[in-house]
Amino acid sequence: MDRIVIASGNQGKIREFRQLFSKYGIETIAMNDLDETLPDVEETGETFEENARLKAETISDIIQVPVLADDSGLEVDALNKRPGVYSARFAGEQKDDQANLQKVLNELKGKEDREARFVCVLALARPGKETVYKRGTCEGQIGLEPQGENGFGYDPVFYPKGFNRTMAQLSSDEKNSISHRSNALKQLEGWLSQSE
Repeated sequence: MDRIVIASGNQGKIREFRQLFSKYGIETIAMNDLDETLPDVEETGETFEENARLKAETISDIIQVPVLADDSGLEVDALNKRPGVYSARFAGEQKDDQANLQKVLNELKGKEDREARFVCVLALARPGKETVYKRGTCEGQIGLEPQGENGFGYDPVFYPKGFNRTMAQLSSDEKNSISHRSNALKQLEGWLSQSE
């Protein structure tokens, strides 16, 4: 594998993936930097794995090169692991971070169990080969109100295990060392180092 396309427009994610793959001499291309117009793949799966696979395999089938896609979200135990794959649109299709966060807090009112986790699943699709999946999690619990200015999404209400600060109160370096995405990336790196 000498090059890989990242099925994301998120510059932060692309930067993280570039750092990882450059260690292995693999050129990383953002999907938006390709000349051809590719479809916006709808996330119709019921699991993080299904959504990541849909994106990676659809794009890989079209351009015939390896494609890495991810899907991530928040699982809250007391809400039957919701919002899950609907994390970005939990409060509606407009994908409003503030409304999503508020809906989780409202649904947890009066509940003692506030255990939760962030989940990230990476899917690496390669033409003619089986898709590889790597799952990373970050365990923690949901606070009573938003705290902190860093991060996005549910970060202001998520206290990672072992911290008395929310994800939105951590520095970028602290967050990146424990995040669900970095844990998935570490697993992918382990796979890459063995499959060289």
